[in-house]
Amino acid sequence: MIYRSGAEWREAQAKRVLLFGMSGLGKTHVSNLLRDNGEWFHYSVDYRIGTRYMGEHIADNFKREAMKVPFLRELLRTDSVYIGSNITFNNLAPLSTYLGKPGNPDLGGLRFSDYLERQAQHREAEVAALHDTQRFIRRAQEIYGYQNFVCDSGGSICEVVDPDNPNDPLMSDLAGNLLMVWIKGSEAHTDELIRRFDKAPKPMYYQPAFLHHAWADYRAETGQPEEQVNPDAFIRWTYARALAHRQPRYQAMARWGVTVTAEEVAQARTAEAFVELIAHALDRRPAGA
Repeated sequence: MIYRSGAEWREAQAKRVLLFGMSGLGKTHVSNLLRDNGEWFHYSVDYRIGTRYMGEHIADNFKREAMKVPFLRELLRTDSVYIGSNITFNNLAPLSTYLGKPGNPDLGGLRFSDYLERQAQHREAEVAALHDTQRFIRRAQEIYGYQNFVCDSGGSICEVVDPDNPNDPLMSDLAGNLLMVWIKGSEAHTDELIRRFDKAPKPMYYQPAFLHHAWADYRAETGQPEEQVNPDAFIRWTYARALAHRQPRYQAMARWGVTVTAEEVAQARTAEAFVELIAHALDRRPAGA
């Protein structure tokens, strides 16, 4: 690890961390807190995905829908209107909307083959955006003068790395430049995330093998053909499975860095408190870990 103790972390002129864990446990909240401190550069992986790597896909999807409206169709064909994504660090809806959900088209679902294509696009974009982290560390220093850097990763980071492989190129690249910090939730957090997701299901990225199994199991359980699957029902059914699937992967990633709890993160209300939290996490790591 790039910091071997709490003292080394406190004294470091350049503090660099990557936050990972389930969505909804505080990664973006902490990143915003650090950015608002004025001494930290905030790099959002999901924002980078939605702008640099999938922005054109997202805008083209908007245009396809707009072309179905006669009033907008002619305006688009003559370049008389501009349609684009207004994605922000705190509003990733354009990216989620593009990823979509598989199932009945009358309920807003995508053909499963189209859904898989968009999932593959997201995977490629996420890997590229994570590899861009090192370049943004340099940009933050050279252009803006920021020494401290927080990478706000997406919940699906564990799906695109192999944390059990000590030579995994992406994990090696990230851990060689930042301190990997797992924000670990409890069972109560998991229950709350499932409840929140059940209320407003959102598209997610899944590993292909996991997704194929989930799709086959759901249709076998319900007896529904692809074109009759309720997209929201499928996504709800899959979400709890996805959390269970991701937990051991996050835990394996944590061996490359440190672990803090969601409760600890919620209590760190200033940048200084966050620095102390990470120092304590480094000092409580088992010797030789």
